[in-house]
Amino acid sequence: MVEKLGLLQIDSVNVFERAHYLPVFARLGAYDKGDLDRLTLGPAPRFIEYVAHEASFLPRETWPLMRWRMTEFRDRSLVEADSWARQNETLLGWLVAELEATGPVPASAIEHDANQRRGPWWGWSDVKRGLETLFRWGDVVIAGRERFERHYALPHHVFTPELLTQDVPRAEAHRRLVEVGARAHGIGTVADFADYFRLGIADSIVAVRQLEDAGVLVPVRVDGWKQNAWLHRDARQPRTIEATALLSPFDPVVWDRKRTERLFDFHYRIEIYTPAPQRVFGYYVLPVLVDDRVVGRVDLKHDRQAGVLRVQAAWQEAGAPPDTAARLAAVLAATARWQGADDVWVAARGNLATALRSEVAAIA
Repeated sequence: MVEKLGLLQIDSVNVFERAHYLPVFARLGAYDKGDLDRLTLGPAPRFIEYVAHEASFLPRETWPLMRWRMTEFRDRSLVEADSWARQNETLLGWLVAELEATGPVPASAIEHDANQRRGPWWGWSDVKRGLETLFRWGDVVIAGRERFERHYALPHHVFTPELLTQDVPRAEAHRRLVEVGARAHGIGTVADFADYFRLGIADSIVAVRQLEDAGVLVPVRVDGWKQNAWLHRDARQPRTIEATALLSPFDPVVWDRKRTERLFDFHYRIEIYTPAPQRVFGYYVLPVLVDDRVVGRVDLKHDRQAGVLRVQAAWQEAGAPPDTAARLAAVLAATARWQGADDVWVAARGNLATALRSEVAAIA
């Protein structure tokens, strides 16, 4: 599933569940999170971290496709003579030497108060910034996590020589990344495909034309869309879609808010960083997918201490199907079991709350 999507976005917010676990649950239902942990967080992870859409888990084979981005990050960091990277070249060299000597180490082994600036030494914030800079340059990689804490390493500690020596030209890398986005989306515009890996529009237009010439992308017209669109040749077109799922704010189906409005006529904004009095729908709000429509949203919190999945608000869109509450209640019950919660509690806030509370009580 991860290879089909091409990536899993990472986010540290854990009020309900960490972001990378949720697209898997939405598509496959309840699964053992330990299985995904072994693929992403273990000492020899199948999927590695880099800056893709945002910070993401990626197939290892994607890492060489990001070298152009690493070069851009490096060039941007060094363009000014008085830039932070230029002013801290000694620190950056020390960090590489330290990792060469120690091998993979947790962040806390380097980022701590003992790194206070004393003569040639540095404060922890400098070390943290240096590691992040080297990570973006590709000079440092993440060798798994423990309790979600990053382990830093050098590329040769993690990757095979074959992977390390792959030199993918920028144009080919863009073409391959655009195809990943197009295959995952199925249908979309140049901007949709470009956004998947945060690519530039100009490069993506060239890539789309190349993929169209190769028969990988098929130009199509979509009623109501002003932009040109393309269908990936492997996209399935089912007669009907039967699904009920909670979508993470970082799920590819809804992470591009403009595309979400164009596809589903669903206005969605994440309100985590909005002051509480100004929030419209709640703090950690997940869109609700019913069949081929996004028909509502719920503000979820996993109260781990009490063993309760709390629905702090529940909303439905105009025209939502009559069985929305019943179908959502079933998903919430399955979600609670998957999370190890004993109960689902529904607050009174939102235009779906009353019906949802009744349906949750009926299946309790």
